Amino acid sequence: MGIINEDFMLYNEMGKYLYNTYAKDLPIIDYHCHLNPRMIASDYRFKDAYDLFLGGDHYKWRQMRSNGIDERLITGDGDEFEKWTAFAGTMPLLIGNPLYHWTALELKRYFDIDEPLSEDSAKEIWDRCNECLKTDDFSAKKLIERSNVEVICTTDDPLDSLEYHKQLRREKFSTRVLPTFRPDQAVNIDKPTFEEYIKKAGVKNYNELLRLLSERIEFFHENGCRLSDHALEYVPFAVGNAAEVFEKKLNGGELSSAETDVFKTDILRHCASEYTKRGWTMQLHIGALRNNNTKMYRALGADTGFDSINDLCIAEKLSSFMDNLEINDVLPKTILYTLNPKDNYVLGTMLGNFQSAPVPGKIQFGSGWWFNDNRDGMIAQMTALANLGILGRFVGMLTDSRSFVSYPRHEYFRRILCNLIGEWVEKGEYPRDAKALKKIIEGICYYNAKEYFSF
Repeated sequence: MGIINEDFMLYNEMGKYLYNTYAKDLPIIDYHCHLNPRMIASDYRFKDAYDLFLGGDHYKWRQMRSNGIDERLITGDGDEFEKWTAFAGTMPLLIGNPLYHWTALELKRYFDIDEPLSEDSAKEIWDRCNECLKTDDFSAKKLIERSNVEVICTTDDPLDSLEYHKQLRREKFSTRVLPTFRPDQAVNIDKPTFEEYIKKAGVKNYNELLRLLSERIEFFHENGCRLSDHALEYVPFAVGNAAEVFEKKLNGGELSSAETDVFKTDILRHCASEYTKRGWTMQLHIGALRNNNTKMYRALGADTGFDSINDLCIAEKLSSFMDNLEINDVLPKTILYTLNPKDNYVLGTMLGNFQSAPVPGKIQFGSGWWFNDNRDGMIAQMTALANLGILGRFVGMLTDSRSFVSYPRHEYFRRILCNLIGEWVEKGEYPRDAKALKKIIEGICYYNAKEYFSF
């Protein structure tokens, strides 16, 4: 038998009660993910278990490489069953890794498979999954509906037509699929793709770029967008002439790090002002060191499993940036995420500097992200928030995933949350107050996000 049972990740009676009474059956608001809206709109049918479980999933690719598997059987032209078998052979070694738990949950919740995935069970599980995938219950839309997902926020470039979001809205798909404004390519003037992107956008000077971003934000808003997202090694803050920096870049000039920060600061400040006008939430994902392996980046591109945690100092510039927005009354609702857990207390204290009525928890400490998306990372993030702020206002979990079977990660989070709070109650650190505990658990799992994002 497998590890998934009623008490999985629940080690105290109060935690079991909280999960089964308040958390288990709540809908999911997935306010940040990387699902492909075209696949949702076309109701994509998965070819086989490899396509469903491993296609595009760099978390799994990374561990397969660590197990010495040739790239041909990861992202290369190897047979898909061979790739599946290579992944299955890696699974038993992943003790302590959340991938082991996630995969067990996915097999159990979608396919009712209890047997642990291994090289020995690979063929049987492959066949059982593939038989299920032939049926109508395993299309992209059906998987979303079966997962009890109320809202999905995808991640979309400003130049996107949003045609698939429009199609889903016309079709009145039961789950709301909303875009998220992700202008990284317009912000990252230091990246080699910047000039090509600006050419594609058709802007010739800095004022045109600002105008384009404002127009696209309004377009996204008209199509249901209520969040933006920015991926940053650190949040910049510098004062200078961004228009001159932009012109210098387009004329082939080499920019200093100070000039780069001037440009990024001004672009982010402009966008934040536009978000505030519309009541959006700004997400700042801080601390990834991306594309470390140049050879593999050239071969496979970005988001293929060669990113890691940066260790820059982030506090001072982040504070200055948020303070500048606050002084000018353009600080939107903001979620701060850190990839480096050393900064849990930096962000946990930064929140309190900029909270303001009438929005409860206006500035949020985002859930354990990416390399922190595991039991220890989640507990560390929630404990820091509890120590320094108001855990009961936390907007909870998101998948941050490209996989259509990643929704059991919400279950994983809810079990860990309930076990943590149950432990505190059983130790006598919080009263056995059913009304208060219900509000906290249901809020973190669902209602806080629904209210915060006005969904």
